[in-house]
Amino acid sequence: MANNGRRSVKMKKGPTVGTGGHGRKALEGKGPTPKAEDRPYHKAHKNKQLADRSAAKRPGAPRNAGARYGPKGRATEEVVTGRNSVVEALRAGIPAKALHVAIRIEMDDRVKESLKLAAERGIPLLETGKPELDRMTDDAIHQGLVLQIPPYEYQDAYELAEETLGSWKKGHVANAPLFVALDGITDPRNLGAIIRSVSAFSGHGVIVPERRSVGVTASAWKTSAGAAVRVPVARAANLNNTLKAFKSMGIYVLGLDGDGDVSLPDLALATEPVCIVVGSEGKGLSRLVRENCDQIVSIPIDSAMESLNASMAVGISLYEISRQRAAK
Repeated sequence: MANNGRRSVKMKKGPTVGTGGHGRKALEGKGPTPKAEDRPYHKAHKNKQLADRSAAKRPGAPRNAGARYGPKGRATEEVVTGRNSVVEALRAGIPAKALHVAIRIEMDDRVKESLKLAAERGIPLLETGKPELDRMTDDAIHQGLVLQIPPYEYQDAYELAEETLGSWKKGHVANAPLFVALDGITDPRNLGAIIRSVSAFSGHGVIVPERRSVGVTASAWKTSAGAAVRVPVARAANLNNTLKAFKSMGIYVLGLDGDGDVSLPDLALATEPVCIVVGSEGKGLSRLVRENCDQIVSIPIDSAMESLNASMAVGISLYEISRQRAAK
């Protein structure tokens, strides 16, 4: 067949519909995927809305008053997890920022009491999905209840001692200042138990070093049974320098150790301003701390093979000091 003088040209196959090759705009796509909480159809979006509404209902509460997370999704604030632990923490009056409750949680007496106590104290109730609770607790067993604890506000050790001494000298405080300092203790349950003993025997504060020492965590709050509300915990930038400052202020520093040079029943300084220093169960008092003590006090026990843990040793010492002060 004639082509009327025209030469046939074989065309190269071009892009077809749907390949995304029609123009530069088609290759750009729709941009990055939105965050889960910004997608209206996602559970996280609903949880965020619930958190905003619950926070807004509380006067003065900040917006988005939920948990804050670090780079790996772990909570940057302390939490109490599990039904028994949460209800006990609420009964003890532990400060709380929010109570996170799982969506469609199976109700029992502990959950009902937790909700009631939180409502009475004005603690925001946030309905939260299980994946979010798992992330908040680092996959710990939470049973659908997570209590968010605010960071503890520490006092300055020197200022606390100065204020307590001033109140005592003016007659505003009946007993001489009584403090407990921790040297190398890292177990928060020991700290909580010590705070409880200090509260029971009219102590005036607990001193913890800033480094290589336990702080007031959720576990310490729980063990203290709420006593941390009544007993101030102060931080010392350097424990040895703080002990030296205490001594210059007229506070006697007494170290607890099994091979002390004074037996606890023979302690003659019980009625004076005192700071008891307790070391870790394994290492005891550090060398420099021991050198800064006015006396090393031992607690007599029946067996040389046994030893007392830190919180128990502090409790016994505080009882003896309290007994001697009452007998004066």
